[in-house]
Amino acid sequence: MTFLKTVAPQWRAFVIVLTPILLGIFPLLIPTPEARCGYVILVMAVYWMTEAIPLAVTALIPVFAFPLLGILSTGKVCLVYMKETNMMFLGGLTVAIAVEHCNLHKRIALFVILHIGQSPRRLMAGFMLTTMFLSMWISNTASTAMMVPIVDAILVELYSSRDKDGEGREPAGDLSVAPQHQSQMELVTTNGKSGQSQEVRELAVIQEKDQQEDVQLKAEKGQEQVQQEQKPKEEQERIPIEDEAAVLLTTSQRPERMQPIFCMSYLGLAYAANVGGTGVVTGTGPNLVLLSTLKSSFSEPTGLNFATWMAFNVPGMLVCVLLAWLWLQFLFMGLCGRKSTIQQTTPEREAAVKRLIREKYRQLGPMTHHEATVLTLFVVLVFLWLFRAPEFVPGWSKWFSAAFGEDLEVDDATPAMLIVFLLFVLPAKLNFWCFRDPNAPPTSSPACMTWDVVQKKIPWGVVLLLGGGFAMAEASKVSGLSEWLGEQLRYFDVMPKEAIVFIVCLMTAMLTEVASNTATASILLPVLKELALNIQVNPLYLMLPAAVCCSYAFMLPVATPPNAIVFSAANMRSQDMMKAGFAMNVICVLVITIMINTLGVALFDLQNMPSWANSTIPNNPA
Repeated sequence: MTFLKTVAPQWRAFVIVLTPILLGIFPLLIPTPEARCGYVILVMAVYWMTEAIPLAVTALIPVFAFPLLGILSTGKVCLVYMKETNMMFLGGLTVAIAVEHCNLHKRIALFVILHIGQSPRRLMAGFMLTTMFLSMWISNTASTAMMVPIVDAILVELYSSRDKDGEGREPAGDLSVAPQHQSQMELVTTNGKSGQSQEVRELAVIQEKDQQEDVQLKAEKGQEQVQQEQKPKEEQERIPIEDEAAVLLTTSQRPERMQPIFCMSYLGLAYAANVGGTGVVTGTGPNLVLLSTLKSSFSEPTGLNFATWMAFNVPGMLVCVLLAWLWLQFLFMGLCGRKSTIQQTTPEREAAVKRLIREKYRQLGPMTHHEATVLTLFVVLVFLWLFRAPEFVPGWSKWFSAAFGEDLEVDDATPAMLIVFLLFVLPAKLNFWCFRDPNAPPTSSPACMTWDVVQKKIPWGVVLLLGGGFAMAEASKVSGLSEWLGEQLRYFDVMPKEAIVFIVCLMTAMLTEVASNTATASILLPVLKELALNIQVNPLYLMLPAAVCCSYAFMLPVATPPNAIVFSAANMRSQDMMKAGFAMNVICVLVITIMINTLGVALFDLQNMPSWANSTIPNNPA
């Protein structure tokens, strides 16, 4: 025991050193390019699953490992780190940051919650729908962290009592329980193996640096509101950050009777954030890994683009969120309200909640020119993505192919970067020409987005993580490892394809509980592509549901950043999250299995082997 206590704190060093040594037997015994490529991938998989090394740093291993092992040249490895898919991801992230920067996401959240209703069931539906919609377009970490203080203040107001018996609390006067851009580091901390909570820590650093800019933005909307929000910021800055702390959300100790409603609501936030990222192709990393794998493997269009992705995944996303809402209602409130652990509210408290939300919405003031410009550009970008190549009609990209030659391809990164450029050009204020106040001194108007904000808020680690996955996929294809694995798995063709897709989805959902969802997709999708080709199944039939299932991590606090945030915020027990999350995993896997065999068949003709499956891009030598 003494020995274990001595070496346990050094577990990372043991994993870093022993993993390449123990796995090194494979390339020594089997001196082939496939074995050498598999060796690098296994080492990266162990590092990603244990997070012995930061995820983004592990993603850089291919830059030196593949050239030194004779798999890919350095130039070819580096090129895949910034493919068209990554540029599309950066463009989408920048537009999402612009939405956050102008406070548009908070206006959307308060508007939806205000109009859905104030009973516990309706409030929870409002929380989940708002979080789901925001997570489609902005980071699920940012959307969850933004919703946590709003949910906390609303629930406290809903269940607060006016008496002074020590059990209740004074009504919440402000939705800013935590500052609007409070560091996620202060919302949640994790143990040493929390691989996916790295996104929380990255967002913490960049948002802490941006607090001063947020205060300046709020000063334009009223000095009084600034003073109200600066006070909790100063209090938060005095709170020490402990690496092993379980809960650091600075809310008052809530009564035990309120714990079930907080657990139910916060779990709903996490589920909605995780599922919401599957709605659009830019919503989360695995979606982009799938898109990139298909583009790098097949020379002909596969039929999967922004529009068809939404046509398939938005219905499934809505069904999953609805079932999550029903499941949590059943778990905490019982069937038809029987055996409910949620305390009943009163009409007076519900009216007080509505007044609170309406007041906070009123304090936002009328929509500013900054918000209107960002909203307009956001809507334009969505329409450009939807109608670039919608399949059912010729897309606008065909105009340029017809004008300049069929070899010219206009992909989704082009409109994304066009909108990003406009964000840096269009003014945030109308204080020039006829719009300027004649009594005010002439001043220049800042743009809707500044480079300082983008530089601080872009999660560069996620960009590198995507690049590392692309490098792994490219090396697997060039070395022949993907083809070899597909050959070994071709014996699955004796099973019904419906059973195969269910097993693939279930295994993916379980694996993503303990590994990064992007890393899981990077490892599995190239293998599933080869498996599909060897058993003569449309590659989308296996790859599309597997990519979606990479986001179905509901059981463990460390599985995704939203899980970690709500686990700390609600001060819930691990078994509570695991009990509710296991059922959600099964429910969502069943939903995606049914969806791919019904809607997926109708959209992508999955019953037949497509012609584009034979248009594989030849492997280029290293």
